[in-house]
This record gives sequence, C-alpha cells and structure tokens, in this order.
Amino acid sequence: MPSSSSSPARALLAEQTLLDGRFQADMAVLIDGGRITAVQPVSTLPPDTAVERYPRRLLVPGTINAHNHSFQSMLRGIADDCNFFTWRDRALYGYTPYMDEQTVYAGALFAFAEMLRAGVTTVCDFFYIHRDGNTNDRAVIRAANDLGIRLMLARTMYDWDGAPREYQEPISDAVARTRELWQEYQGRDDVHICPAPHSPHGASPEMIQAGSALAAELGTRFHIHVAEGRYERDTIREKYGKTPIRWLESLGLALERMTIIHGCWLEDDDLALMAERDVRLVYNPASNMFLGDGVTRIVDMQAAGIKLGLGSDGGCSNNRVSVFDEMRMCALLQKVTHLSSEVVPAEAAFAMGTAGSGATLEIPAGTIAAGQYADFVLLDMDDPSLQPPISYEKNVVYSMTPHAISEVIVGGNIVFRDGTPARVPWSEVLARLNEATRDWPK
Repeated sequence: MPSSSSSPARALLAEQTLLDGRFQADMAVLIDGGRITAVQPVSTLPPDTAVERYPRRLLVPGTINAHNHSFQSMLRGIADDCNFFTWRDRALYGYTPYMDEQTVYAGALFAFAEMLRAGVTTVCDFFYIHRDGNTNDRAVIRAANDLGIRLMLARTMYDWDGAPREYQEPISDAVARTRELWQEYQGRDDVHICPAPHSPHGASPEMIQAGSALAAELGTRFHIHVAEGRYERDTIREKYGKTPIRWLESLGLALERMTIIHGCWLEDDDLALMAERDVRLVYNPASNMFLGDGVTRIVDMQAAGIKLGLGSDGGCSNNRVSVFDEMRMCALLQKVTHLSSEVVPAEAAFAMGTAGSGATLEIPAGTIAAGQYADFVLLDMDDPSLQPPISYEKNVVYSMTPHAISEVIVGGNIVFRDGTPARVPWSEVLARLNEATRDWPK
C-alpha cells in the first residue's frame, strides 16, 4: 500500500513463521511502511519494540493469484461442462453486453473478496472489457483498493474482429490507454499496471509487438495467453510452420519480458527457448482441467529452470479463486500425469503460488524476508484440517481447508478477519453482485 496508508513500524509474532520452506518458532517479522524490514529471533528485539502477537497462529506469505479475470466470477454455472468455444461464446461473449462500469465493479468486488477469504493478497487481473476507454479498468482498481487487496492490472490489448466490440481497440488506442493507466499509478505499491496482448488468436501480430514494445518502454513485463488449447498450436503450425513460442520469437518480441499464461502445448524446443530468454509461465491447473485444455509440462519446466507461478484463471472456468487450491491441484495433477508421487512435492507447489507467482509478476512479494511486501496469511494451527501437527508444511498444501484462514494482512494492514473482509462487509459485496446480475437471462 502507499506509505501514507501503511501501518506504523512494529513486529508481528506468530506461534510459528514459515521461513526458507519450514516453520520456525519465536521469529519476529518487523514491518514498516507496508514492507518487511527484518526477520529475527524475538529475543533480539529492542525492549521498546511494539509487538503484535498472534498466539496459536501460523504465519505464511500471502498467496499470489498470478492470473484471473475478475468479471468472470459473475458467470459461474452459465456454460459449465461445455467445450471451450461454446463456453466462450455462451458465457463470455454472451454476457459482455451487460458489463457496464457498475457491473464490472460489482464483479471485481465479489471476486477479490472471495480471494481474500482464500488467502490471496495479490491478484493479477487480466482485464479486457474496455468499452473504448479506461473507465472499467478503473472500476476494477477501485474494487481492489476498497477491499485492500494488492492488484496487478494486466490491461489487455485485443483487436480480433471476432470478439465482442467491447473488447476491441485499435493498436494506437490500446497503447495510449495502457500507457495512461501506467502513468497514473506508477510508483504505487498497491496497484501495478502492465500490458497484456490477449493471445495469438485475440491479438494481431502488430498488437502483440506493440504490447512487447510498450513493456520495454515502461520497464514492465507483458502477459499473454499462449498454447492454452491444442487448436492454437495446430493453427499456428499450419499457418506459419512454427510452434506458438517460436512464432512469437519471430515477431522480434522482448521475450525476456514475456510471461505466458497456460502453455499446455509446448515442445522441448519451446522450453529451451523459454529458459534461455527468461520467459516465465503462470500455470492454471484447475482451469486447464475444467476446460479440458491439457496438462502443462511443469516438471520439465522446473528442470529447465523456468520461473513458474500459479493462477486460478477466471471464476467461471475453475470455478474457484483460491491459490491454495491451485497448489494442491498442481501437485496432484503432475503426480498422476508422471505416474510418480515424488514429483512436485508440497513445498514446491507452495513456492509456486507465493514466491514463484511474485517472480512471474516481477514484484517483491511471496516470501517473508526483508524488502518484501508485508503481505501475510495467518492460519489457525489448531484447525482440524491442519491436524495432526506432524508437518504443517505438507498439511497447508494437501489437507487445509479455508476454515483455517483466520486473518489476511496486506501491506501490514488486516484486510480479512473473522470470516469477512475488514473494509467491505459480505452483505454489501453480495448485494452489489445480486443487483448487477438481477435482470440477466438465466
């Protein structure tokens, strides 16, 4: 959060704190100005230190949802159990005309409140219902600010003429409006902006090149859906004689700034290029299963040294928005795919949804260490889902339920406690959602 609204310098002391992959007792986390300044044994604190104690709590880094579409949380149940194109046309395209500024705000408020309940402290919202401006984008930002969740707005650049008119923009407008938002929020910790050319099918080659160039100009990464479905790999190979990754390389992009989403259909040569050029990937295991996309080659990517994060994807293609869920799904799906229970252990899955996601967004978040954002989740160590207390490190990924999440802290401020968002009550969140969707066709 901006320093003006951050909590004063103090130390947080939980029963146990997750440091370097294992829980440790009697460790104090010092925070000031919304960031962690030090982590040290409580016995070494100066006597006048203000200590905020959380007995019988486990302190873990806040999870980072590195890919989401907030408006899609309003579309659950509309096109479930359909093939990708039916799902897209019936839910996304079919309901886009109803998405005005207030609806977009209500959907984002609902999606982000659910994320706080699930222990998400930062979300990357890949947003594309622009309606020829930034009004809706600002509505998403306002919802995040109202709740206190940290936001990366991946402002989508979309010019495929088969998409709804509300998505489409000329290249010059997409660049100018994304730059305008970045300038408006630059220097803030609670809101980050990056370009996001939609995909090889949703953005023209020229639009993708413009997004890459803008990322280089602004010093950000750019996000893009790549090889989510087999159809995209086959179409690009037929048209250009290349894999999607090699085709993107041929466009002269700043690959070292590229974060791809999904990547279900990549080949050995693609992985080698990604590792060489520091292309990062956000894995969405539950969404990939929900839509029948395929299984991303996470184990091979780990071996190649590719930086990996986790995302929930949109709330109507999963249909949850919990990164803790994605950790479990990631580990289990990779185990059954490789017929080995040893691949992607719990600790690796947890790291993907915290530090790994921070790396894909290129923000200082996801670990409890000096210089990082003071974003945490406090877990009730006596919750039944964390028992027996033989290995909390394993239980957090494999057995924990949302009931164990007691408090969520962003920038040093409590934003979720006692089952409800601290700033906007559930009653208001759900009232806005119901009002926004009341007259929609069922």
